Amino acid sequence: MKAVVVGATGNAGTSVVRHLAGEPQVTEVLGLARRIPDWHPPGVRWAEADVDPGGTSLEPLFDGADAVVHLAWRFQPARDPVETWRTNVLGTVRVCEAAAAAGVRALVYASSVGAYAPGPPDGRPVDESWPTHGWPGAAYTREKAYVERYLDGYQLAHPELRVVRMRPGFLFKETAASEQWRIFAGGLLPQRLIRPDLLPLVPDLPGLRFQALHTDDAAAAYAAAVLRPVRGPFNLAADPVVDARVLADLLEARTVPLPAAAARAALAAAWRLRLVPADPGLFDAVLRLPLLDTARAREELGWRPRHTATEALAAFLSGLRAGAGLPTPPLHAAAPTLHRRPYARPHATG
Repeated sequence: MKAVVVGATGNAGTSVVRHLAGEPQVTEVLGLARRIPDWHPPGVRWAEADVDPGGTSLEPLFDGADAVVHLAWRFQPARDPVETWRTNVLGTVRVCEAAAAAGVRALVYASSVGAYAPGPPDGRPVDESWPTHGWPGAAYTREKAYVERYLDGYQLAHPELRVVRMRPGFLFKETAASEQWRIFAGGLLPQRLIRPDLLPLVPDLPGLRFQALHTDDAAAAYAAAVLRPVRGPFNLAADPVVDARVLADLLEARTVPLPAAAARAALAAAWRLRLVPADPGLFDAVLRLPLLDTARAREELGWRPRHTATEALAAFLSGLRAGAGLPTPPLHAAAPTLHRRPYARPHATG
């Protein structure tokens, strides 16, 4: 089986190509990226490709592939939503159309919890039937929701092609920490300062609850979706649900109540001053995300996360302090830091 991974050098991509290359049924893994990395995991070969309109012709790269895993996505520049739309929406359409034209049998697309409409008032977890309208105030959630609508029509137009939509919570691993900090925090707060002895307090914001997952566990689910005859959407998340208490335990800190309006006002001011790259609309979206019911992934993919959400976050925090990364353009490491203090191993819960 030949598998092509589009967007193979980022957080999810580096885990997915390694996992697929380790599957006995997969005989060839081709990773596509805008820039060829210096990272060469066993069993993976690379090709340069740009999914943007006017970019690389994708159909020849998909020729002979049994499955295409589409992970390419741009969070930045958040101040230019037209630019992110070109890659995230129009680029996804190009990938999908090329896959159909090349006769690919399975397309696995990286959707997100961000595609979902705001969760129910009672906070119960939602399954894959929950509406995927997204939150209209953030480019990321608008784009994820739009692609979901496109795929509805695409599935009808190509019934011979097995389309799978993966909807994970937040993905973390140690070697992606520097990239994620650059994307969402920028230079406002040096990542080496995110350590227990310097952060005694964690703000407790009303409504701030989210689900996390180790990226390697998400990659296992992607590989299962490639290999098993499944279709449709799958929620992916690990226990426990992350809130201020969980974060405070990881940072050995205390929680302090903070109104969401005050936190948003501070973020909006930092955004206007160009101190942070993440816009306030994304903050609004996070406060409205539903919790995910992962029963379908467990039953149909035979999937179980090996790491708790707490362990995934601990890996991210350790990666921040170590300046961790990989020799790929998105995941290049931050400058090393001094006087590192290791995080306590989190308690497994859930």
